[in-house]
Amino acid sequence: MKSKFLSGMLISTAIASASMSGCSQDKQTEELITKSSIIATEGRLTPEVMHNLGKLSDPQVSPDGKKILYGVGYTSIEINKNNRELFVMNLDGTDNTQITKSPKSENNARWINSGEEIAYLMGGQIWVMKKDGSEPKQISNYEKEIAEFTVSPKGDKILFISTIKSIKKPVDLYIDLDKSSGRVINDLMYRHWDTFVEEIPHPFIADFDGHSISNIVDILDGEPYECPTLPFGAIDQLSWSPDGENILYSSRKLTSVKYAFSTNTDIYLYSLPFKKAENLTDGMMGYDTDPLFSPDGKMFAWISMERGGYEADKKRLFVMDLQSRQKRELTTDYKYNVETITWLADGSGLYFTSCVKALTGVYHVNIADKAIRQVTNGQFDFDGVQLAGDKLIGTYKSMSMPNEIVSINSSDGSYSQISFENKFILDQVKMGRVQERWIKTVDNKDMHMWVVYPPNFDSTKVYPAILFCNGGPQGTLSQSWSYRWNFQLMAANDYIVILPNRRGTTAFGQEWCEQISGDYNGLNMQDYISSVKELKKEKYVGKVGAVGASYGGYSVYYLAGIHNGLFSAFISHAGIFNQEQMYMMTEELWFPHWDNGGAPWDDNPVAKRHYANSPHKLVKNWKTPILVTHGELDYRVPVEQGMAAFNAAQMMGVPSKMVLFPDENHWILKPQNSILWNRIFYAWLDKWLK
Repeated sequence: MKSKFLSGMLISTAIASASMSGCSQDKQTEELITKSSIIATEGRLTPEVMHNLGKLSDPQVSPDGKKILYGVGYTSIEINKNNRELFVMNLDGTDNTQITKSPKSENNARWINSGEEIAYLMGGQIWVMKKDGSEPKQISNYEKEIAEFTVSPKGDKILFISTIKSIKKPVDLYIDLDKSSGRVINDLMYRHWDTFVEEIPHPFIADFDGHSISNIVDILDGEPYECPTLPFGAIDQLSWSPDGENILYSSRKLTSVKYAFSTNTDIYLYSLPFKKAENLTDGMMGYDTDPLFSPDGKMFAWISMERGGYEADKKRLFVMDLQSRQKRELTTDYKYNVETITWLADGSGLYFTSCVKALTGVYHVNIADKAIRQVTNGQFDFDGVQLAGDKLIGTYKSMSMPNEIVSINSSDGSYSQISFENKFILDQVKMGRVQERWIKTVDNKDMHMWVVYPPNFDSTKVYPAILFCNGGPQGTLSQSWSYRWNFQLMAANDYIVILPNRRGTTAFGQEWCEQISGDYNGLNMQDYISSVKELKKEKYVGKVGAVGASYGGYSVYYLAGIHNGLFSAFISHAGIFNQEQMYMMTEELWFPHWDNGGAPWDDNPVAKRHYANSPHKLVKNWKTPILVTHGELDYRVPVEQGMAAFNAAQMMGVPSKMVLFPDENHWILKPQNSILWNRIFYAWLDKWLK
């Protein structure tokens, strides 16, 4: 199932990471993890080489527009741990200097004091150091972990995210039961993503004098609501006004059953002097997120979905005049989603990113006439940008390269890469060719797909192929780089990788996206089959396997029951197997309720057809070898789904294997778990496809 706000940070993960970073009792956390000097044997990408790449993120342009501050995460497979360090370089990429070298991760680094100092998080608390990394000092000693923070425009206040207690434990009910571990549950949303919800995030404001924080105020004091919204909302869901007197924030002010069935997230204007909040988007029933004050503070922009309960609705760009409270949509005639937003310095318009036909680029929209122009081109995915004079600074990536910092000319869209964090490793690795194709579907529509070929591809030879079934189901296979499902890693193992943007993907207009709702087992399954049959026309394509996670895992389970010998192996990670049970076991119920057409007990044609075609009802047709993997902390698609699929395969005598990870959620994130997953993944495919 789809993950919202993918650019955001998982609050619970951020707090857990901060706690781990500050644990000096664990000897392993004291070992310094730095840039890798690994050698790529035979020039091939391997799981080990992939995890030794530096993970660059969060570039911040200095107040004078001359420097860029950013972080890089490094991985030790041996220690099974990540560590993040900070760097500063000139705007053109020169004089790149590492300014921290610590066994504890430094995160959320921000320029303060006119760029003379840097504030950052380490061990769940706020620290300050000189701009060259010297004289670090801890300036907060808050009672709980701080997950993220941002400094007010004047530099006199800090807005930070921490947690408040949200439930009563046994000792709160019965004072003599201080050792009881029981959970007393009275309503829904008692667990979310990978955590039983016992605390929720709240935003706090504190005075900041550069040396300490004081006078801490909970913006949502006494309110039982999340802010930012779990599990993927981050500090970018809050925005300071230029004068520091107001804060915009996004929050879904619902709990229990209402929360579980609703996406109604609103934008609130909080006044610091009066300590009151006003709902600015009352009556707008879908997601309202990413609020951002204009440079003069007279307007704000935000991203909005229209329909409540539908988390894949079009992401529209709105602005509101804060004096008149009049709002305008700027993307009325634009058929694609708006992902991230940045105001122009003069407030005349905004830059935004948008995925269009499987490529995420930077776009510009005027406030006055709503005219939209494309700024960047090229086979890359661009992330959100910041202003630096006539330049835009951000990150970009592709299927062949992880994040690097890019400088974009705002007038003509030309761009140049200015960081080269992974050059040493990537120069050793030969990547496979990435080809763009368009093919016809069974109903004669045009479908986009990517094909990744093995390094040193020889069209006179025969190669096994992998069909990748995308999760979501709404989402897009674009030029992204993943450490979980890496397509160049598949190609490096001598597989041709088939990547169709089937029905349900979001970069081809809303009609193409919405077709999949209520038709999980219909046209998009035929799209998968069409993509494989198209590639099978090539003499160099041999046996084909299908792999996928989440909804992609559902696709694997379903294809296993209908493929009629097209596939020779399957792998499903965190896949949906029994739709009836899934509806009652997942946490964000608005998702299956919309996409499934209702509940299993609803008497309407869409719901009845959907549940009647659940993958578990086709197990009698299973014959093809299948590998099932799942994280036991996955509450989005609970682990019982994977266990049921594996058990059914075993009962049917189908060659099958299951790998469970007790300490992983919907994603396999820990370094050694990822290595294990990859080794079993390729061993399984090699056994049945080579």
